[in-house]
Amino acid sequence: MSPKPLSDLIIVVVEDHDDARRYLGAFLRQLGADVILARDAFQGIEAIRNSRPHLVVSDIQMPGADGFELLRQIRALGSDSEGGGGVPVIAMTAFLGQADRTRMLNTGFQAFLPKPFTPEKFLETILTVLDR
Repeated sequence: MSPKPLSDLIIVVVEDHDDARRYLGAFLRQLGADVILARDAFQGIEAIRNSRPHLVVSDIQMPGADGFELLRQIRALGSDSEGGGGVPVIAMTAFLGQADRTRMLNTGFQAFLPKPFTPEKFLETILTVLDR
C-alpha cells in the first residue's frame, strides 16, 4: 500500500464534536487526502457543493440536521458529476443497533462505522467504499 493511499482525494468530514473532527481531518491529511471539515450538515452541504468531493464521512447524530437529513440533501443535488449528489457517504455513529444498520444501508449510505473505531478500520472502510 502506498504511504499516501488517499492522495488526490477530496474528503468532506462532517462531525459536530470539535476534537473528533480535527483528529479525523489530521489523520486523513496524513494519508494524503485534501480534507474539508464541517461542524454540521449545513456547512457540510455547502462544502460538497463547492468542492465536489470524492467521499463524505458524516456523523449521524448532530444538532439541527442529522446525518440522514444531510444524505437526503446530498442526493437532492443530483447524481451527475456537476451536481455532486452521487458522492459516496460513510456514516459514523455511537449508537448502532441492527435496526440502525439496516436503516443506514437502506437510506443510501455506502458504509457505516460504529464509534469508537480504530484508524485502521476507518482507512479500511474508506478504501473499500472507494474501491482502492
